[in-house]
Amino acid sequence: MILIVVKYKTKPEWTQQWPELVTEFTQATRAEPGNIFFEWSKSLEDEHEWVLVEAFQDDAGEAHVTSDHFAKGLAAMKPALAETPRIISRVVDGSGWEEMGELRVD
Repeated sequence: MILIVVKYKTKPEWTQQWPELVTEFTQATRAEPGNIFFEWSKSLEDEHEWVLVEAFQDDAGEAHVTSDHFAKGLAAMKPALAETPRIISRVVDGSGWEEMGELRVD
């Protein structure tokens, strides 16, 4: 699967509006064939940083980045960003979330 983690730093005046700003992009991406997950979180260390963790089947990445909603989503985000997002994108073994072996809850 393709595993992607992106950190988005928002301008302070956009931080609270971010979830609403990315709703359409998020919903469209989650509906894509080959999307495994697409999940937003807010940083505990930086109140203006949002973290996106996403995964796609190996053959779905190209369709994602060339979709209309991808281009529209990036254009909508740009005015709200304080800096260029930082990304990690890798092909990894697996097909989704698995249980953590080092910490089990019985």
